[in-house]
Amino acid sequence: MKKLLLATAAIALVAGAAGAEEIKLGISVGFTGPLESMAGPMAEGAEMAMKEVTDSGKLLDGSTVTAVRADSTCIDAAAATAAVERIVTSDRVKGIMGGMCSGETTATLQNVAMPNGIVMISPSATSPALSTLEDNGLFFRTSPSDARQGVVMTEILGDRGIKEVAVTYTNNDYGKGLADSFQAAFEAAGGTVTISSPHEDGKADYSAEVGALASAGGEVLVVAGYVDQGGGGVLRGAIDSGAFDLFMFPDGMVGASLETGFGTEIEGSFGQNPAAAGAGRDAFLAMATEAGFDGTTAFAPESYDAAALMMLAMAKAGTSDPAVWKDSVMDVANAPGEPILPGELGKALDLIAAGTDVDYVGATAVELIGAGESAGSYREIEFKDGKLTEVGYR
Repeated sequence: MKKLLLATAAIALVAGAAGAEEIKLGISVGFTGPLESMAGPMAEGAEMAMKEVTDSGKLLDGSTVTAVRADSTCIDAAAATAAVERIVTSDRVKGIMGGMCSGETTATLQNVAMPNGIVMISPSATSPALSTLEDNGLFFRTSPSDARQGVVMTEILGDRGIKEVAVTYTNNDYGKGLADSFQAAFEAAGGTVTISSPHEDGKADYSAEVGALASAGGEVLVVAGYVDQGGGGVLRGAIDSGAFDLFMFPDGMVGASLETGFGTEIEGSFGQNPAAAGAGRDAFLAMATEAGFDGTTAFAPESYDAAALMMLAMAKAGTSDPAVWKDSVMDVANAPGEPILPGELGKALDLIAAGTDVDYVGATAVELIGAGESAGSYREIEFKDGKLTEVGYR
């Protein structure tokens, strides 16, 4: 009888081990390119969620989750496609946290993810065009569409009594989409856009662009660009020439290098990036500090949430197969269910295993609407004494 019990236990142990797997998740962000200062904390946010789940030992019979990084460059669609193709075909990832910028996200979704049936959850691709793009149910995002950001920008400017602005935007899907949505909202509210002018990334000199913006005039220059590239270049040119002394910074400009590179030169300037206040954000920031990275960096909380949603959806579906778990993302992201904050992923896995619904709130008050994108909350910021300070949330 004793031998029989030992044999039964051994069989059960082998069966449990056989059920566990090493699940690889891709991280596709621009480790080089116009937002490279944001990429590190974004990757670390996602990897923190993966470690939390792995350490719990509670995902799919004790499966581990390993990150595989790919450099999307943010702006080079061909390079992004090649990088994502590698992690899909060679590393066999079961999902991708990314892309980072809207154009390369669209390219990798259409050229790699859809043909291979891989789920992508982007923390930062915000073009309104992604809301209606055919994606076979494989694309989600934890950041809101720029259609929402345009409205928030209008509200912030209105509260500050600003009625006339000039706009410069990076000449791609992100920049054009944001500039158009902002102009529509601002003009509908009675504001005037004196000029809406594109700029190219990678130039050494932006004096021509700054000259055109200065000629058009405006109380504020809205810089819808990338802080480590053209947006930063236009900003430097505008400051040095005295063309403008007050600026508005949308999400692509709200990075650490804005503070270190300009500081007191942009005193009083303001902007916004996707974020949500509350216990979820507080918990994430504490975890990030302990892990040794800056959790306040734009899109780092959204990156944690994107990775967490993938793993909870796998648990809900009972498989790491993206063709199956893609249908569980909305289930774990939204009510009804037990609210889940950062640091509670092990608890969530226990609840799912017990057949209890979970409502993943996460670091950014996750609520997915429509085609699987964030409903949208924004952190308003302002430069005071050369430091990026938090004003509030909208």
